[in-house]
Amino acid sequence: MTATEMTPAEWEVMRVIWTMGDLGSNDIIKAVQEKRAWTESTIKTLLRRLVKRGALSTSAAGRKFIYHPEIAEKIAMEETSTALFDHLCAMKKGGVLVNLVAETELSQTDIQQLQDLLAAKAKTAPEQVACDCLGPNHEQDCTCSQEASTND
Repeated sequence: MTATEMTPAEWEVMRVIWTMGDLGSNDIIKAVQEKRAWTESTIKTLLRRLVKRGALSTSAAGRKFIYHPEIAEKIAMEETSTALFDHLCAMKKGGVLVNLVAETELSQTDIQQLQDLLAAKAKTAPEQVACDCLGPNHEQDCTCSQEASTND
């Protein structure tokens, strides 16, 4: 299973396990229910689905199962963001990133890392990113360059 195949509900369960570490189902249920009004059976169904699809594994601890993540959180986030950006027009990715940064709370360290990265990228950045949209009349019909210039 890849992270891009996880539903939003499955992400919620995985976030509990990534944050708190290996847990039994009762601990997972309690943690999820602190944030969501989901029933125990809903959470157990999500756990079974995640095990079946390989995102979680289990080990026996007496009479209960302990759930272990089989997908690292960092890898899951990177896979998901990469998959999303793979579907966007190359000319529009920058605007999406600008909006994402504007809407996201960032630490001083995050901001410094972004500034350093952007300064390095600015040295080799093209004046304009080429459109990579698809279609038989792409060159005539694409409005990406017009949209990009109105967003500046």
